[in-house]
Amino acid sequence: MTVTALAAAVSSFSGLHSLAAATGWPEALAPLLPFTVDAYAMTATRVWLSKATGSAAARRFARWNAIGAIGLSLVGNAAWHLIAAQVLTVTWPIVVLVGAVPPAVLGLLSHLAVLHGQDDEDEAPSPGTELHESQDEADAGGDDLIEAARAADQAHRAEHGKPITRDKLRRQLQTSTERATFLLRELKSQS
Repeated sequence: MTVTALAAAVSSFSGLHSLAAATGWPEALAPLLPFTVDAYAMTATRVWLSKATGSAAARRFARWNAIGAIGLSLVGNAAWHLIAAQVLTVTWPIVVLVGAVPPAVLGLLSHLAVLHGQDDEDEAPSPGTELHESQDEADAGGDDLIEAARAADQAHRAEHGKPITRDKLRRQLQTSTERATFLLRELKSQS
């Protein structure tokens, strides 16, 4: 696995470096294109697959960024091989597209960093996805669970100055998303 990964990384680096040089990047800066694309792919993949990613929005955004970065690397390498085989000519659209990669990646990774630092906010269910909890489910855990939720919310407010989110409550109480949503509603109705 290590040999395959190293061979792929070196080959990809070489193709993207050559593409950068062919589109007018100074030789000293040409290595930055493969570093940008490969680091972008690795970062997005790690955020996507990491258990530490607490936000579903961050995980979805990271997944699409990882797939996009891998696709970008494929297209960049293919473009270089077509240029080297003299099937494709370096024209101004290719120069513009290659030059646009670093600022686009910077913007996407900045957005990903912000999403990664957040937890999902307590959202009301979308129309048509009402939670249908029976009274038995609502009472499961009873007052003890509501008290635990109240204590978690108070601790979160003391530390962060805002109410606890559904996902933080879910993780802290080790309960389902639906139960955490129900508990937050109970807390709001009691306050």
